[in-house]
Formats: sequence, structure tokens, C-alpha cells
Amino acid sequence: MISAIVSEESAELRVDVADGLAVLTIDRPQARNAIGFGTMDDLEGALDRLAKEPVGALVIRGAGDAAFVSGGDLKELSRIRDEAGAIAMATRMRRLLDRLASFPAPVIAAVNGHALGGGAEVAVAADVRVAAADVRIGFTQVRLGIMPAWGGAERLAELVGRSRALLLVGTGRVLDAADAERIGLVDVVAPRETFEQTWRTLAADFAALPEGAGRAIKDVIAAVKPNDHPMLETAAVRRFAALWVGEDHWRAADALAAQRSGA
Repeated sequence: MISAIVSEESAELRVDVADGLAVLTIDRPQARNAIGFGTMDDLEGALDRLAKEPVGALVIRGAGDAAFVSGGDLKELSRIRDEAGAIAMATRMRRLLDRLASFPAPVIAAVNGHALGGGAEVAVAADVRVAAADVRIGFTQVRLGIMPAWGGAERLAELVGRSRALLLVGTGRVLDAADAERIGLVDVVAPRETFEQTWRTLAADFAALPEGAGRAIKDVIAAVKPNDHPMLETAAVRRFAALWVGEDHWRAADALAAQRSGA
């Protein structure tokens, strides 16, 4: 088990490893921790490195306390205007979240701030979600005329059931932490003042298990109910791409951009 403290920082992601616990922090304050192309590069590199280490637990979180991940970075992703580009982007991010979901050690999403759209998809790729009591979570892609494409819809259905998943994705409803916990979308809710201690204690408990125990337990549970669904990838990303290039999506995206700029 790793005992030394290792800290790496890229442009958009911090990686800290100590005592068998790895913490990935998406750090993009200028974009409310939204995921752009650089974030994807950094996440891929971090997962490559951590896959070679005897990590006992992995945590993914956002920097600060306003946003966990606010979704995809619309300023960057709006450069994609064709179906082939949309398929490539969605496929890449879906596979990164599949890697997170299937990481051999237990994965915890420390939902430090709001998790919306693609941010909710990142959260459900983890094995366990710990949320601060004042955060909100929602699959809001439909408000932009699109749908979840990073595997989140399928993972959500596994967590809360088919009907609830359809309601949440189809309406874009945003839940507070208490309601998310009530339906099984969030596992642990902690007051803001004890949130950091709560997720760190839980993660440290996993990391302190006898070497290989956490991985063995996850393997057995994943065999019953896997958290990745690669066989559904092609259909999901193609449906997403068709919506991405549609007029409804760009009309909604332009309206949101104007709202944010104060126009």
C-alpha cells in the first residue's frame, strides 16, 4: 500500500496520493469545474498512472464548495458542430467514466458542490456518493435539448429504478441532497461543516482495508451489478449526437450563453 505522499498538478486536475488513498480534484474555478478537452486529457493520464499503483480507494471531487462538476464546458464543446465530432467526444468521455466506474478499488464521489448535467454523470460513475447537505444534483441535459451520453442514464436507472430515472432525465428535475439520498442517488449526506471530514474518514476506511480486500469486495459486487455498460455505448452516443446537432440544442445553448454573459 502507498504510504508516501505524492502530489501532482496539471492545468485542470490535481492528483494527491497518501496512505493508499488517491484524490482527484477537478480544479477549473473559471468554469465551475466544467469538463473540457484538457480535463479529459488530465483525467485519462491520472487514471493511467493510478492503475499501476496499489491504491486502496479513489476519490473524485471538485475544487471549492460551489460546484462538484457543472457539466461539460459549453464554451469548449460548442466547437463541435457535426455528428461525427459529437460521437467522438461523447465516446471518449463515456469511456473515461467507464474506467472510473470499473477502477479496481472502491471509488467515492465527494460531491462538494452542485452536480448538474455531465456532473451528475460523473457522480454516478463512482461506487459511493457522499454529498454536502446544501448541494443539488440533477440530469439537466434535456434543458439544452440533449440527453446524457456519458453512461449516466444507464447508471442512474441501476441506482434509482427505471421509472425514477426516466422522470429525472426526461424532466431535468434538480434534487436537493436530502431528496437524492431518499431515492438512493446519494448514499451519505453530511452537514457542510463536517462534509470534508465525513468523506475523508470513509475513504480512509476503504484505503485501510487489508491489501486487496477492497478490490476483492468490489469485484464480487460488480459481478452481480456492474457499473459500466459498454454494450450500450454505440446506441447511446449516436442518439446523443443526433440531438447535439439539432436546432433545438443550439437554440437552447445560445440562450444559456446569452444569459450567462448578461446579454
